[in-house]
Parts: sequence; C-alpha cells; structure tokens
Amino acid sequence: MSKTGTQSRAGEDASPVAEVKNAVSGFVSEFKSFQADIQQRIEKQEEQMTKMERKSSGLKRPVLAAAETGAAPHQKAFDAYLRSGDDDALRGLEMESKAMSTAVAGDGGYLVDPQTADVIKSTLASTASIRAIANVVQVEATSFDVLIDHSDVGHGWATESGSVSETGTPTIDRITIPLHELSALPKASQRLLDDSAFDIEAWLAGRIADKFARAEADAFINGDGSDKPVGFLTHTIVDDASWAWDNLGYVATGVDGGFDGGEAIIDLVYALGAQYRANGTFVMNSKTAGAVRKLKDADGRFLWSDGLAAGEPARLLGYPVLIAEDMPDIASDAMAIAFGDFNAGYTIAERPDLRVLRDPFSAKPHVLFYATKRVGGDVSDFAAIKLLKFGLS
Repeated sequence: MSKTGTQSRAGEDASPVAEVKNAVSGFVSEFKSFQADIQQRIEKQEEQMTKMERKSSGLKRPVLAAAETGAAPHQKAFDAYLRSGDDDALRGLEMESKAMSTAVAGDGGYLVDPQTADVIKSTLASTASIRAIANVVQVEATSFDVLIDHSDVGHGWATESGSVSETGTPTIDRITIPLHELSALPKASQRLLDDSAFDIEAWLAGRIADKFARAEADAFINGDGSDKPVGFLTHTIVDDASWAWDNLGYVATGVDGGFDGGEAIIDLVYALGAQYRANGTFVMNSKTAGAVRKLKDADGRFLWSDGLAAGEPARLLGYPVLIAEDMPDIASDAMAIAFGDFNAGYTIAERPDLRVLRDPFSAKPHVLFYATKRVGGDVSDFAAIKLLKFGLS
C-alpha cells in the first residue's frame, strides 16, 4: 500500500481508543467541576453555621442586676465622684427614672451604684432586726397607707321563703406610715481615697450598712415616731383581757421581774389568735434568751431547742426565736419578750434609693460622706403581736 493510504484522511472519524480517551477526559473534567461546586457550597454552609453560633452564643441569660455591664459607666463615675469629687461623668449619664443609676442634683448628692446599694440592702435584711420578720414594702411616695379591716361582716340564717334582713357593714381603718430620713456620716482621709488599692465602695457600703442597721433595729422596737419610725413597744400596752384595737395586749408572768416557770410563755403563745400563731416568732435579747433557755417543763425537758441545721434559728415551744438586742432586759414590769406574726403585725416602708453627698470641707483633711435613705415603720395589725410582762399583773 502506498504511503498516502496509510495516513488518516482529513475529516474521518477518530479511532475507538481516542473516543474513549475523550469521554474519560470529559467525565473527569465534569466531576472536578461538580466537586468544586460541592466544596464551595459546604464552605458557604459552614460560614453560615459559624455566624449562627456566634449569634446564639451572644444570647445568654441575663446576669444579675448588680453585675450588669450596663452598670459599669455609673460605677466608674460614682467611684470618681467619691475619690475626687468629679461629678462630670455622673451629670452626663442618661437619666432613667426607674433605674438606681439616675443622677440627681449635685447639691442633694448622687444615688449610689446598684452594686453598693444591693450590698447595703442585703446586709440590712440579714441583721438581727425586726426587718428580718416584718413586712417590708418599697414605695415611691412620702408615706405608705395600710388599710385594715378588723371588724366582721354580719350574717344570718335564711329559709327558703323567708325574707333576708340587712347585715352589719364592716369598717376599715387606715394606718399611715410616714417615711423619715435616716442618715450616716462616715469619713475617710483624702490620702486614703487617692490610693487606688483602697476599695472605697466596699468600705462605704460596710460603714453605712452598719450604721443603718443599728439605727433601724432600735427604732422599729423603741422609736417614738418623732423623725423616726414608731416602735411597737411605744404603743399603749394593756392587759390582754381588756385588749382593744390601737393597743397591744400583754400577759403577766405573775412574778415581779422574773419567771414562775414556763407557764407564762405558754399563756403568751395562746393569747395570740390562731390565725397568727402559725407564723409566730419570739423576739427577745440575749440576756433574756439566756434565762429562758434554762426553763423546763413538768417532765424536765427544756422548752428551748437549738436549730438542727446551720443558719436555722433556735426554737421556743416549737416557734423560731429572733435575738434583737434592743429589746429590754428582764426587770420589774419590763416587756422583755414579744410573740406574734410580725409579717402581719409590723410594716416597714422604704424608698429603694440611697443617696450620698460628698463633703470635703467640713472635716479637713478628711472627706465626709453624707449618706441618706428614707424609711418608716409602724404596727399594722395590733392583734398580731402580744407581749410578756415581767410583773405581778
């Protein structure tokens, strides 16, 4: 055959081997394109998942108010005010009528940051004071009114065809509890305030809380109502046999300035109405508690029992005991023990804000911090509290 016969002619079909090669090459190219497309989609999906995870991780549960990052600007501004008297940052804060970070006029002081206020509030609540068992309400006014319905609705029995007569109408008493200003005046040297290692807020909170706690504890028991709360022991106290509203009833021990066994304490418990007795608490000071815990019943068992768990109050005849050092000692005709449902019987009204005024001039080289809060208290149910009188009658 000639040379020209062995050469493939132009335009003729390729051989089967070439066709297979071309097909495989096309398949590989398309597969690589498909693989790249899948890889691109996977990368986009992973990117979207990453964005979603970042968003979901940012949506955490809200932290406590005392630790909110939103409180940081006020805390820093308040710290600067306490240390140097610089109130520019406080004046520049956004006014919020419901937040404790509301800045007020400089001549009246500034409200403390929420963290310090919470420390003081928790300290007051944990102290051995009537506050621990009384009804505590937060108000925004200058007084708090308690409405008491201490009468009963009339009633009668009716037959199927008989007429129904009009029954008696109950009367409602209004007890107004005014709020009084409680103040504390701790001081610190300017040199100490300039020391950044000195925790000014913790020091200020501790000093104010200690002063407020001691002043409140005494006023809720012995306060005369003159620019201070009305203590429950300052109300008119009468023999429980002739008790009437606006008075507190007492049970006598039968011994002048002492006990005649534990019967008087049992009489005190059952002088209180059954509706109050379930939430009853004894209130006395340490000296009285020392005498009471020596009392035994007829079988020789102590009337007093210590708490079975840590933090649990001691119990007298099964009822918890609050040790309040402002209660009077055992003496002739002293009302040294109180028993009652103080949550129903005594109401404490207070404003939630605490104000601090910095005074660097009155006690140089010291800086005075004039802290004020408004609080009031009074008996809200005279039937809910009974007293034990250490007297003959």
